[in-house]
Amino acid sequence: VQLQASGGGLVQAGGSLRLSCAASGIIFSRYAMRWFRQAPGKEREWVATITSAGTTNYADSVKGRFTISRDNGKNTLYLQMNSLEPEDTAVYYCDAALGVYNYWGQGTKVTVSS
Repeated sequence: VQLQASGGGLVQAGGSLRLSCAASGIIFSRYAMRWFRQAPGKEREWVATITSAGTTNYADSVKGRFTISRDNGKNTLYLQMNSLEPEDTAVYYCDAALGVYNYWGQGTKVTVSS
């Protein structure tokens, strides 16, 4: 199983980025997919979830600014991040979950300058 996150970078506050997570080795459409992030010196925190049925949920800190989506035909998860704030600076990770199965990808770094 591989989950390959990409799309991170350096952006000014107020800017936008779109993260992608390409999955292989799993039946992607069956998995709930999640984004987490870990800021320097802090614990990993949950950002957003999209279920296999397409239902979405967001952490309060990103609600209204971030949008999670998936393309089952491309086995790819996305996170559209708008109105970025310096507090969004972190390494972002994607995760696939189905019952007892849980897979993590490598992270992609997002840095938001003020």
